[in-house]
Amino acid sequence: MPDPLLSRLSPARPPRAVALVLHGGAVHSPRSVDHRSSSWHRARFLQRAIAPRLHDEGIAVWLLRFRVRGWNDHVSPSPVPDARWAIERIRDELDVPVALVGHSMGARTAMRVSDAPAVRGVVGLAPWLPDGEPVAALRDRRLVVGHGRRDRITSFALSQAYVERARSVARSASFHDMGDVGHYLLRDSARWNAFTAASVLEVLED
Repeated sequence: MPDPLLSRLSPARPPRAVALVLHGGAVHSPRSVDHRSSSWHRARFLQRAIAPRLHDEGIAVWLLRFRVRGWNDHVSPSPVPDARWAIERIRDELDVPVALVGHSMGARTAMRVSDAPAVRGVVGLAPWLPDGEPVAALRDRRLVVGHGRRDRITSFALSQAYVERARSVARSASFHDMGDVGHYLLRDSARWNAFTAASVLEVLED
């Protein structure tokens, strides 16, 4: 199994913060994530699309490639230790605030690891948030979620419900109806990209 991999896009000056992008995956899969992974490629396109706007604000954009494709276990999910490892690498190299940006399974992972001290909050894009998904890790963090009504992979309604529950612990929590779009951030991609960049800036506000 390969190690998790970080791809970095950095502004010209030392960054004041990092947006860490976490890609999607599957409910169950022991297969390694490699350069052929469509989920990783979608996140890579997102990383490249939002980087110019965030670089203007002094924010680096890092992308994590998980070791395996699946969530795999409710108690010890496969991507969670990889995400914690990436947050530690940011702390060791830069020691700056972090905004987590997750799509689908990556958003669920981001919610789970948002209790790391460096994390200011989470931007969830079409997140996979099953009924009863815990919100405790979001205490005193900011949460921004966007979901399209044509999503047939993850649930618009469950994302709304999660945000409502998160308001009891989060510093702020907002849900954005992205309208007549599906799961994969392909339709109206420019609006997804603009929403993501703006939400990262919101999460990192002082």
